[in-house]
Amino acid sequence: MAPKIDTEKSFYKWEVVLLLWVAFFLNQADRQAFNIALPQIQEHLGASDSTMGLLAMLFNVFYAITVPFAGYYADRLSRSRQIWVSTLIFSTATLFTGLSGGIFWFILFRCFGMGVGQGMFGPTYTGLIAQYHDGKTRARAMSLHQTSYYIGVIACGFLTGKVAETLGWQWAFYIFGGLGILFTAVLVARLKDKPNLPAPSVQPPKSESVSLPGAIAAIFRIPTAVCMVVAYCTLIFGLNGYLTWMPKYLKETFDLSLSSAGFHSMFWTHAAAFVGVLVAGALSDKLAAKQGGKRNRLLLQAAGLLLAAPCIVLMGVSPSFVTVCAALAGFGFFRAFFDAGTFAVLYDVIEPKYYSTSSAVLILFGFGIGALAPWILGIISDHIGLSAGIASLGAVWVIGSIALLIARVLFFDKDANNIKALLLASSTQNNASKSS
Repeated sequence: MAPKIDTEKSFYKWEVVLLLWVAFFLNQADRQAFNIALPQIQEHLGASDSTMGLLAMLFNVFYAITVPFAGYYADRLSRSRQIWVSTLIFSTATLFTGLSGGIFWFILFRCFGMGVGQGMFGPTYTGLIAQYHDGKTRARAMSLHQTSYYIGVIACGFLTGKVAETLGWQWAFYIFGGLGILFTAVLVARLKDKPNLPAPSVQPPKSESVSLPGAIAAIFRIPTAVCMVVAYCTLIFGLNGYLTWMPKYLKETFDLSLSSAGFHSMFWTHAAAFVGVLVAGALSDKLAAKQGGKRNRLLLQAAGLLLAAPCIVLMGVSPSFVTVCAALAGFGFFRAFFDAGTFAVLYDVIEPKYYSTSSAVLILFGFGIGALAPWILGIISDHIGLSAGIASLGAVWVIGSIALLIARVLFFDKDANNIKALLLASSTQNNASKSS
């Protein structure tokens, strides 16, 4: 019999972050292996840039379709179980992607299998962290977890390039997929839901039940949440375009090897973002405690997108490799200001029972719209080259910054106060029921 895990111990809430950190590291390594090895895969398939962009788009489409259902069931059932099932699915799909011999199999394993598996992960881990971390440590915990994304992408950028150059692109998928399957066993043994929540087999009371249409309607009645969805769409659009095409752009523009292009395209951005998200996470919590309150998180996010925009333009148009690397670093550092506050802001205006579902809606629209970026940049590349397409992503982020500023000035205080009043009324009603 496995030893019982005391989830009430103070350190366990940080063990949860650590377990999710490793799972998310593997999640991102699996996802980015395709982007780094894209030139070899493209040659293997004999495909055009627009066709490769379409494959990248299909992954994001399946991902986006999956997340609302995943968020819905995560709020009703077991978040920890959904995490390890997700990890098993996307790791197995990654392993079999290495065996793919044609576009059909890439669509089946890479687009459908990976998309569904990672779609189950996306809206679930944030709700699990939110269960264990209250407002005092939530932004810090989520910022710490976010570092796994940066390290995963950096490690994948270098390792995938090296493995592809020496053993072939297939082995990158074999290695990352196999590691994920092994780590699933650790998640099954150690990752648990917070025990003071309803057991997975127990349905919540009718008055507290979470329906997917009801959750979506509730979210879109909150103006701050709508502004956050708009901003998140612009963020993911820019990131998908960059992640898919930047390795190939550097390889062709500056005549780099596959491993060198993979390293430089990912290292400068994500190393800077690693520093940026830790700075922004701590700063976000401090700003929330000062005059102006939690709406200051929105100001930090808006500033991040606005300051990153000119860096994106330089990434696409500068003829200097050093300048491009510096722009990649600036882009990464400032985009982390958005990452640090995304779910902390969303959960300030959303009922707790909708945490995972609201995350799912955010991801659904973000990746649904953002899925178009690789395809659109692929079409642009076939006609006028990647430079103009990458540079244009800066204008998209300016739109996101404007949406966040509108939310801060016009909507956040009212929306946050409405949630506080709702929770207070619910608490008073529960206490009265217990007394009677």
